[in-house]
Parts: sequence; structure tokens; C-alpha cells
Amino acid sequence: MGEAIHTGPAPDGFRTERSWTISRVEDLGRLRRGLHRALAGCCTSESIDHLVLVANELATNALRHGSTPAIVRLMSNENEYLLEVIDRAVDAHPVVAGPRPAGQGGFGLLLARRLAEDVGFYTTPFAKHVWARFPVTSAARSVAAAG
Repeated sequence: MGEAIHTGPAPDGFRTERSWTISRVEDLGRLRRGLHRALAGCCTSESIDHLVLVANELATNALRHGSTPAIVRLMSNENEYLLEVIDRAVDAHPVVAGPRPAGQGGFGLLLARRLAEDVGFYTTPFAKHVWARFPVTSAARSVAAAG
């Protein structure tokens, strides 16, 4: 049996940078490319890869366990990015996968918890919101920290 993730709304103070509507698995490539373009030049490649991987996992979960279409939003403030995936399956609460054999899937939320600063979800009467928060790690900031 898996464990639950943080329950509650994402922190306030974020503005929407981009959003994508995801209805089919084929839309995931468009999401990944769009995130790479939106984050290019403002983050390290490792930070971008982490955020894109988590976005892909959460969007895949929305397609598999939610009801389409799902909305993926990239939001930011001065210090962080917030990724939010919204679907209409309000009764399908996300749960981190427990131990299971390789190849059986179910590790998307586990990856999100390892790569993001915080992960959570909340529901409204008509939607489920799963979110992940990431620090802004700029290439310039990483070079300064290393020097």
C-alpha cells in the first residue's frame, strides 16, 4: 500500500506562465517540448529535466486515472516554479506507489516527491489539482555557487 502526498492547496503568489490541454498520450510530447522552450535560458538543464519529467509523470497519471482533458499549468514567482495538473476525477486521490516489481509502473508520484521541493493535491467540487513546487535554479546561480 502506498502513502499519501501532502493534502492542501499549492502556495499562493504564483503567476501562470504557460498552460497546455492534454487529452491524449500524443499530447505529452507537445507538453515536454513546450516546457523545454519555456524554461530554456532561465534554469539549469538538470532543473529543466526534473521539471519536465515530473510534468510528464503527473500528466500521464491524469490521462490514466483522471478524466480528460487535463490542464497542465507552469507558474512562477521570483524563487520557484509551480507545476499544476488539473483533471476532473475528484474521487481519484493520488497515492505514492508502494513496493512492487519493476515494470508495473506507479512510480510517477514517487519521482515527483524525490525531484520537487514539495508535492501535494487538493480537490474542488469539479476538479482535482496535483501540484509540485521547484526552486528556480538558474545557470548563472549554479556557476556562482560553484566558483
